[in-house]
Formats: sequence, C-alpha cells, structure tokens
Amino acid sequence: MKLLFNYLNFSKLNKPFFATCLILLTLQLTVISQKKDEDIIKVDSTLVVLNATITDGNDRPVHGLLKNQFEIFEDDSRQVIEFFEPQKTPFAAVILIDTSGSMEQRVSLARSAAIKFLAGMRGEDKVAIYNFDSKVRLVQDFSNLRDLIPQIYDLKANGWTVLNDAIYKAAKRLENRGEKRRAIVVLSDGADTKSGRSSKKALKAALKANATIYTVDMSALNSGGKRRMQNRAVLKNFAKKTGGKFVKTPGGVAMRDAFENIVEELGIQYTLGYYPSNTKKDGKWRKIELRTSAKNLKIRTREGYNSQKK
Repeated sequence: MKLLFNYLNFSKLNKPFFATCLILLTLQLTVISQKKDEDIIKVDSTLVVLNATITDGNDRPVHGLLKNQFEIFEDDSRQVIEFFEPQKTPFAAVILIDTSGSMEQRVSLARSAAIKFLAGMRGEDKVAIYNFDSKVRLVQDFSNLRDLIPQIYDLKANGWTVLNDAIYKAAKRLENRGEKRRAIVVLSDGADTKSGRSSKKALKAALKANATIYTVDMSALNSGGKRRMQNRAVLKNFAKKTGGKFVKTPGGVAMRDAFENIVEELGIQYTLGYYPSNTKKDGKWRKIELRTSAKNLKIRTREGYNSQKK
C-alpha cells in the first residue's frame, strides 16, 4: 500500500489510471477491514471447557472413551465438540486451608491432608496453598514441589472465616493459568462468618475459571445439629455445581484415601470444549449436560456457566 501511495504522489497520472489505482486501493482496504473483523470474531468466541470424571457403578474411573462417544448439550441444544483431550494431562490446583478459630486442633489434620495431596502430584502438575481465617493469605505459590515450606507448620487456628472470599481468590488465580484442568481443594468446616462476597459470587468465579471444587468437611467429629447440616450443605453445593466431590469424613484412612482419589482423578479426567451456538452476551445462566453413549456410567462435570455480558 505504501508503494501505491508513493506512486500516486510522485507520478503524473492520467485520469483513467488514477481511477484504477483508487479502485485497487479501495479493494485492498476492504480486504484488510474484513481480516480485522474476522480476527475480532475469533477473539470474542469463548471456548467453554468441561472437565469430566467418568466412573462405573463401583465409582472407579473409566478409561479409553472416544470423542464420538460424547455429546454436549447447552440449554438442551446440541453443541459441536471442538476440543477433546482424554485422560492424563497436567492440572493446576489451589489448596485452601481453613485456619479460623472454629478449626482448633484440626489445622494439623488439614496440613497432613495437604501433604498427602502433594505426595500424589506428577512433575508437570502445579499447586498453590492458601490459608484463610479473617483474611486470605498465600502460603506457597504455584509449584511442583512435593514438600511444604516451613511456614505452613506455624499455622494456628484463630479469627473469623472468609470461606467465600478464599474460593473467589483461588478462582481468580486459576482463571489465567495455562492448564485446562483446574481445581480448588477446600479443607474447612464450611462456616463462613466474615466474607465480603456471597457463596453465589464465589461459585460464579469458580465456574468462570473452569475450576472443579473438592470440599472436605473438617468439622469436629462430635459436632452436630442444624448448623453443621447447613455448613455441609454449603460445601456440597460448591462441589456439586462444579463437578467436584464432597468428602464427609475428615480423619483417618478415609481422608487418606479421599486425597489419593482426588489427585488421581484430576490427572485422568476427560477435557472437552465447545464454542456455544448461543452467542448472546446477556450474562444469563447456561445449563450444560454431558452425555455418553457408553452404558451404565456416571458423569461428573460442571452444571453450567454464566455467559459473558457485553
């Protein structure tokens, strides 16, 4: 184009030739404009990613399923699967350890659980650790280290509980990670007493980040009553809506096995992606359903997402 302008400026042109040059210039500008429009459309398109755990009747992971054995529906409308990655691939996870006053001596139990989780990591996986009470604090940033830094052994139970704020912060940290498989592991009794954000806003952030939430009930074994039921319901909801799992038994062999299963599950999920046929940017909830033609299998994945707003 620059050469064409130079030619027009420094050459003596007759009118027909000048008109031809203008037509060529206009066509070139049109092509460039169209290319820019195509680029914009491509950037605006949002790939919706699902991380799915497929298990048999005995809750054992199922391997070897193929792309053509899956179907994705958004608001009952079938979608085209554009991306499919079976089984082993790196994950990024954030472990959230509740250190509020209600946790008391169970902080050490939560710390042991974090150690168990790190022990099952592979070299390409990345994990960050935060603790939360009245505030959310970074203990150990994303790394593939299997050993905890010394500071984590100084954590003590104190203060209020900002569970929702902790999940929200973890989701924001995961949102820009390169790994498609992302998880938040919450070790808490589920009692939120001081968050600035609601559980709904925290859940929305986790879904936007495509983070699967695993919640472990760390309430005292001898506690009970209506409050514990309410706290458990909160933890269960976070897990259910994101395709994760709720672990109700916090101690002993059950906890050890639970963490072995979580870290194994993250490595062998199926990851699928699609560009929604509904391109409206109205911020509304989009219900997702993942189906498989394989019989008698259970599917856990997130239940939906909120579309972007203009």
